[in-house]
Amino acid sequence: MFRSRRATLVRRLWRHRCAGPGPEDGHSALKPAAHALFKKLKDEELELLVQAVQSRGAGPSGCVWVARAEQRGTKQALPPQVLLCRLYRWPDLRDPHELKRLSCCQSFGGWGGCGEGATLCCNPHHLSRLAMPETPPPPYSKISPFGYPWAEVSERPNSSHLESGCNTHGDWRDPGLAWSTTRDGCWCKLAYWEHRTRVGRLYAVHETSVNIFCELPQGSGFSLGQLQAERRSTAVRRARSKIGRGLLLSQERDGVWAYNRSEHPIFASSPTLGPPGARGPPVHKVLPGYSLQVFDYERAGGQASWRRPGDGPCDPNSIRISFAKGWGPCYSRQFITACPCWLEILLTRPR
Repeated sequence: MFRSRRATLVRRLWRHRCAGPGPEDGHSALKPAAHALFKKLKDEELELLVQAVQSRGAGPSGCVWVARAEQRGTKQALPPQVLLCRLYRWPDLRDPHELKRLSCCQSFGGWGGCGEGATLCCNPHHLSRLAMPETPPPPYSKISPFGYPWAEVSERPNSSHLESGCNTHGDWRDPGLAWSTTRDGCWCKLAYWEHRTRVGRLYAVHETSVNIFCELPQGSGFSLGQLQAERRSTAVRRARSKIGRGLLLSQERDGVWAYNRSEHPIFASSPTLGPPGARGPPVHKVLPGYSLQVFDYERAGGQASWRRPGDGPCDPNSIRISFAKGWGPCYSRQFITACPCWLEILLTRPR
C-alpha cells in the first residue's frame, strides 16, 4: 500500500532526529509528545519542518506555527520549541530560557521564543542556544544571559597591532534603538583579516542582520570565500576551510549578537564583555549553534579607548571575532593578529 503524504513526512522527521538521547529520557520517551505535536501541524508546516531539519539550517526556512495553548496540554510536558530542539539539535536541552530566537524568526522578541501572539514558531533552526558559564571555568568563559562571570576575566590584554585606522563616525538618532544607522545608511562595517593583513575592502552593513560565511548554499551577506589574496599560508587555508556557514551578526535593541552557524567554535572579544576598569577585553568561546551578545549598548557609553605597551589601540566601539582559533594568555597566540582568520566589526560611534 502507498503511504500517505503526511505519514511520509512524519517518518522523515523521525528519521532525522539527533543520534544521542538526553541524559534523563531518550527518544522513546519523547516520541509520543513529538507525534502528538506533528498531528497538530498542517501539511505545509510539516514540509517546512522537514526542509529545515534536513538542511540543518543551511538555508532560509519559514516559521512553523503552533498554538500557544498547546504548551499547556497534558500530553506534552515540554514546550514545542524545546521538544523539537531536543529532537533535532540539543538532546541535553532542559529549559526554554536556554534558548534565544534568531532575528529572522517572526516570533523574535524574547528569550526562548517569548513574544506576543496566539501562535508560536517552533522551527528549531530559528533558535540558538545561549552560551552558559562552566565550572570550573575554561580558558574562555561562556557567557550567560543572567550574569557576567567577571571573576573569570584575565587581566592580560587581548588587543593587537592593527594597521588600519578605519572606523566610521555616525549619528546618534534613536535612544530607544541604541546605536542607529550612519549617514550612509549602515550601522557597522566589517573588515576581514588574515594575521596582520586585511583582505578585501570594508563591507558596509545596511540591514539589521548579516551572514558572514565562506560556504552558504542559500542566502546573502559577506562572502569571505570570494576574497582573494596573493599568498595564503597553510594555516590560513586550514582555518578558512573551517569557516563554512560562518556566523550571523545582528543588531538588536540591547546590543549586537553573534550566532555561530559553523561547525567549529568562534572566539569573540569586545570592550563591553569585560568588567569596568579591566585592562583589556576578555575573549569568549562560542560553540556551534550558540549565540553571544558581543556588544552591550548600555555599557558602551562609559567605555574609553585604552592602550598598553606592546599593544595597539583598542577601539571601544569595535568587536573582534576569530574563526576556529583562540588567542590570549591560555593560548600560544597572545594577540588576535596571530590568528589565521579573523573579523573586525567597526560599529557606529555616537557623538
